[in-house]
This record gives sequence, C-alpha cells and structure tokens, in this order.
Amino acid sequence: MSDLNWTQVVTDTLSSFTAMSHWEYIAVGFSIAYILFAVKESLWCWPAAFFSTFIYTILFFNGALLMESLLNVYYMGMAVYGWTAWHKHNKGPDLIEKMEVSIQSWGLNRHLKIIVFTSLVSIALGYMMSNYTHADFAYLDSFTTCFAVITTYLLTQKVLENWLYWVVIDGASIYLYVEKGYYPTVVLFICYTIMAAWGFSTWYQEYEKNRLDTSGNQDMKNAV
Repeated sequence: MSDLNWTQVVTDTLSSFTAMSHWEYIAVGFSIAYILFAVKESLWCWPAAFFSTFIYTILFFNGALLMESLLNVYYMGMAVYGWTAWHKHNKGPDLIEKMEVSIQSWGLNRHLKIIVFTSLVSIALGYMMSNYTHADFAYLDSFTTCFAVITTYLLTQKVLENWLYWVVIDGASIYLYVEKGYYPTVVLFICYTIMAAWGFSTWYQEYEKNRLDTSGNQDMKNAV
C-alpha cells in the first residue's frame, strides 16, 4: 500500500467513473436506494434490490464473471423472498410505512454457530478456488461471498445484527478491491460500510424502543 501513487489512484478512479456505463450507474443508484430503504424498514428496499441485482447479473455475465453473476441471481431470489416476508406483515395502505413485523435480535450462541459454519464453508470453497481455478484472493473472496449469502437472509428476517455482518463484509471487500485496483468500487463500498453502521444504529434504537414498549405493556397487563 505504501508504494501506491495516490495521484495516479485518484486519476484512475475518476477515469473509471467516467468509463462506467449508464447501466452501471443505474445499478449503483438502485443499490444505494436498497440500503436506505432497508434502514427505514421500507418495503421498497426489495424492488430496488431486485432491479440492482438484475442489472448486475447481466453485466457480470457479459463480462464473464460467472460466479458473481450467479451470486446476483441468488440476490434477485432473496429480493422476491424479502418482499414476500415483509409484505405479508404490512396491513397499511402505504408501502412506505414501517412493517408490522418487529426487528429481532439473535443470541450470541446462534451467531457463533453461523460464523463457524459459514467460515468452514468459506475455507472449503476457498481451497477449491485456490487449487482448481485462477481466482485471486480465493479465500477472502469466498469469505465475502459466503457471508453475504447468509447475511442477506438475516436481513429478510429483520435480524438486528445483519448490519454488523455487513460492516465486516464491506470492510473486507474494500481491501480486496483496493488490491485489485477497482477504485470506484472502493468508494462505493466505503459508502456501503458507513450506511451499514448507520443501519445498525437506527435499527438498534428501534429495537430498544419496541422492547421497552413491550415490557411496559406487559407490566400494565400484570398490574390489571
């Protein structure tokens, strides 16, 4: 990293942004909208996710990045599932309103099981990619991919800690993209990391508010 010519990095980054196609800009816009809507617990996060991943699926397929394309097909499916999971709890006429389903927090033991299992799968996949493909950073790439798959499901279940997973995943991705020289993507993932931290803070406040309200209502029932 110390050998980087930062003037050249900035120049290459600006040139790369200029070279991006209109479809890439649209996909990035939908991706950012997806996170913003998800933080606000809005159903519209899932259509934004669907259109973003649909565009990326085509772009990656055309660019011969078949695993990335396949991963985005999975994201498309989870966008449909997330819409269904959140929509069935929404009784209001306005889709912008927050969902009836509450944010939940999973215990440490459950998260440890997820981390251990996903790490083992990541190591196995990384080994295969490292020895049988020409993949760069095979283990790190496997780590970010496998945990992204699991964390997307956590978001559909409105698990509070999903945002912490995203902070780690996005942070690891930043290192990966810096090493590969994908500087516009680095800028994008820095934004993702900041928004994931903001998402955790926002959801945590909402979770605590709901928990205190539920506790207060239970105390009132016990008093009666």
